[in-house]
Amino acid sequence: MIDPFVDVVPSFFATLNQGPLTLTLFLHTIIVLPMFWIYKSEKKRLEEEA
Repeated sequence: MIDPFVDVVPSFFATLNQGPLTLTLFLHTIIVLPMFWIYKSEKKRLEEEA
């Protein structure tokens, strides 16, 4: 699934272009995990207001 890294100078985008697993892990880290943090903080705030 992950191809050998053949770039002489590895870059951020070359790392993301290694395959779907790498892109999935990156998106989950950058987008999905903060969504859980926002959800929990908003849920806590709404419970305190009620």
